[in-house]
Amino acid sequence: MLEGLIVLPWWGYIIAALILTHITIAAVTIYLHRHQAHRALTLHPVVSHFFRFWLWLTTGMITREWAAIHRKHHAKVETADDPHSPQVAGIRKVLWDGADLYRREAKNRETIDKYGHGAPDDWLERNIYTPHNGKGIALMLVIDLVLFGPIGITIWAVQMIWIPLFAAGVINGIGHFWGYRNFEVADASTNIVPWGILIGGEELHNNHHTFGSSAKLSSKWWEFDIGWMYIRILETLGLAHVKKIPPELTCDTAKQHVDLDTVKAVITGRFQVMAQFAREVMHNVYREELKKADRADRESWTLLKHARRLMVREAAQLDESARGLLQRALELNNQLKTVYAMKQKLVDIWNRRATTQEHLIQALQDWCREAEATGIEALRNFSQKLRTYKLVPAPA
Repeated sequence: MLEGLIVLPWWGYIIAALILTHITIAAVTIYLHRHQAHRALTLHPVVSHFFRFWLWLTTGMITREWAAIHRKHHAKVETADDPHSPQVAGIRKVLWDGADLYRREAKNRETIDKYGHGAPDDWLERNIYTPHNGKGIALMLVIDLVLFGPIGITIWAVQMIWIPLFAAGVINGIGHFWGYRNFEVADASTNIVPWGILIGGEELHNNHHTFGSSAKLSSKWWEFDIGWMYIRILETLGLAHVKKIPPELTCDTAKQHVDLDTVKAVITGRFQVMAQFAREVMHNVYREELKKADRADRESWTLLKHARRLMVREAAQLDESARGLLQRALELNNQLKTVYAMKQKLVDIWNRRATTQEHLIQALQDWCREAEATGIEALRNFSQKLRTYKLVPAPA
């Protein structure tokens, strides 16, 4: 029986395949995604080139094409121009045939020229990695056969299917279709699971779409981003430098008035502010109103049950039917109607692009006074907390 240079028990080959595919996942999330597409960190040239070489062996993906397609996805998310939105192309197409969508967009020279800036353009890229991207995959097959013998064909096959299935399919598909959301951004992105291990942290896709230029994808204390763990290890070794992570809000209890620090915190940390508003105001008021509701009135009860989910959602994500349902529910309950109106007024403040700092301070002061005048305890408490907000700057 033919054997490779490495002889393992049956379970050893499974572990070998998982390790090899995990290196590829790390290369995609750290090098292609966070380093190249979003410039969230810098990498030592040795690390950067190792990842580029490994991706040539295991995926044949070209750095410039990948970065360009991903940047276009962010720029055109959930529109007809999005290269791989399940909201447009359908979940079945993106999940099972996402690699085809990638290949199709890679042929669009306008996309590559417009969004592919800053990618490697050295001798190796021009003469080996780009023109001979398929030869790396063939070389990986030879390496697997030499190392593991005939079972190496199976290991190679697993390597070849891993990225098309999990990155092009699961992340681009399920990551915009099913899961939980920490932040209500104007797209359908979701966190698939809170433990980003299998796909290197890319499971935390809603977090990523909220803070696109962040090197860290986890947000809550109970979320785990293994890609961020690797980045921190590389940084400790002097092989990486993190440029940006999400802004962090803190409360200065000695500060009881709206000032410029408050404005900067609310504008920069608007997604965290809105997540706190949903949790501390909308959910609390909803629970109180649900207790008071008459369950015998089936129609009103059903509308109220729907209101919880619809009130929290970003308005742009509601279709005409959902908007109508929400409007009917709010007309039945003045407390929820007031809370929702205050949410929209808060959103309007940070959408004022051309206003002065003084006007923003005044707008926040007016919002706080109006919130406290409603007589709704949750709104009053949130207003008092908002006055104390300060921003902990992210690394430059």
